[in-house]
Order: sequence, then C-alpha cells, then structure tokens
Amino acid sequence: MTKKWGDKRYYNLNYFLRKKFGSKVYKISLDAGFSCPNRDGKISTGGCIFCSERGSGDFAGDRSYSINQQFEHIKTIMQRKWKEGKYIAYFQAYTNTYAPIDILREKYEEALNQQGVVALAIATRPDCLGEDVLDLLEEINNKTYLWVELGLQTVNDRTAKIINRGYDLEVFEKALKNLRDRNIDVVVHSIFGLPGEKQEDMLSTVKYLASKDIQGVKFHLLHLIKGTPLVKLYEQGQLEFLSQEEYVEIICKAIGILRDDIVIHRLTGDAPRNLLIGPQWSLKKWEILNSIDKMLDDRDIYQGLYFCTN
Repeated sequence: MTKKWGDKRYYNLNYFLRKKFGSKVYKISLDAGFSCPNRDGKISTGGCIFCSERGSGDFAGDRSYSINQQFEHIKTIMQRKWKEGKYIAYFQAYTNTYAPIDILREKYEEALNQQGVVALAIATRPDCLGEDVLDLLEEINNKTYLWVELGLQTVNDRTAKIINRGYDLEVFEKALKNLRDRNIDVVVHSIFGLPGEKQEDMLSTVKYLASKDIQGVKFHLLHLIKGTPLVKLYEQGQLEFLSQEEYVEIICKAIGILRDDIVIHRLTGDAPRNLLIGPQWSLKKWEILNSIDKMLDDRDIYQGLYFCTN
C-alpha cells in the first residue's frame, strides 16, 4: 500500500510542522555575523569549494543589522503573502556555533524572544560542537523545539577532500552521537552532483544516512556560484552538471531508500539568479518539484519503499 504524508509520497517538512504546531510555520533565515573555521584559517582559508561569499546564507538577513531587526524585516515581507503563521528562527549563514558561548547565548535568546517564534534551527559544522556549546544547545532544547543542521554533503572521503570539507567522517559521527545523547534533533545536508561522483556515490550517502539516528535531511543540487573555488574546477573540465532528468531520478531513488520517519526538509536548493553559473534549469524550482512528484507517482515510489532491502 502506498504511503502518503498529506498529498506527498514523502515525509515533508510542511506536513511535519503542521502536525507538531497545528498551523503553518515559516523559517526566518538569519545571519548572526559569525565566521567559519574553514575560512578564517583555523582549518583552511578557502572554505568548502561550493560555498558562496555569504556562507550559504544568500537569502538570510543582513548581518549589519541586529537579530531583531533582521527578523522584523523578513517577517514583514512574508506577511504580505501569508497573513498568519508561526516562525522558526533559522541561523543559516556560516557556522552558527562558532563563537564564544556568551555571544551564542545572546544571539539565540534574542531570536527566541521574537513574537511568534516556536522553534530554533541552527546550521553548523560537526567540528564546532564543544562541550560548552552542547550544554547550551541542550538547555535550549529543554525549553523550546530545536534542530541542529550538519553539512555532511557526502560520505565519500575522496570527494570530501576535493570539496575541502575539512573534517573526517568520524568527526560527523561523534557530533551526531553527542547531539542525540542530549535528545537534540539532527538534520543532515547532502549534495548531489559533486565533482567526480556518480549516481551510486550519491545514493551511498543516502543509504548511510538512512541507517543513522537522524531526524531530517536536506537534499541539495550542486550549484556553481560565481566567485567560489569550484569555478576553477569547472573551467578545467573537472565538473559536469547533472541534467534535470538525472537529478529528479536520483532524488526519487533517494526518497525510496530513506527511512520513513526521517523528515525531508528540502528536495532542491536555491541559488541567487545573478550569481548562478549553472545548472540554469535549477532556477525552475516548482517545475523540478512537480517532476519529482510525477516520477514518484509514475513509478509508485514512496519514502521507505526500498529501506528494508538496503
């Protein structure tokens, strides 16, 4: 029997949030002014080769403004389209646990104090979760809903080196265990289309994640952004874009592989139109999502269909 979550064949974030909070919930993406150890010289100065100048926070607020000012500005814009709803304060740009603990506490509490905020989402690196940070996150998790996002991208060690990820898989696994020992939900990022990876490599990452104690995933298409180190590989012919058809097929297979209690937060990412080199088809987001739904229907695939056979 085909499983569905609302009108989707996968456990989508909108379904999860409506069930949890009883209403529509929106993310407000914030830039708290943090840096990243993969940029400031602690690990590297180049960053991950795909990461934009804004630390993957191209759609977040303006870091020159306070958390309160960013939140109010974005909230006002969103209310023009959606009159009602609750909010998740999403610390998106750069590494959002990479600061002294008193600064982290101040930023997080400022976000939590905004009217209508029912949860906190924090994007970070698994190598930036010391005991003091974990203790703070546990404290927050005990008084509000929290999830922590970790950018794994791939389980392939060779690819991890190519993209200059800056940490080994065991670092990710330790961070995951430390967060789950404190009952903190973990959402993991995976990128499809990384240099040199074939479909089997991408699905190996999905199979790995399906076997882990994670609560959510974000699937991304690799975007080539102007000004990133990835451009050099592209110019040298070491990067080939996935076609839309290839990407949709990989996503549908990934959905089938994934354990059915893992929330899928994202099926494709966004990139600033003025900075995107390729693939240009990725700008047609709704067309991609509709194509995924159609292939799932046509092939009778639903989340978890293949999980027991892995």
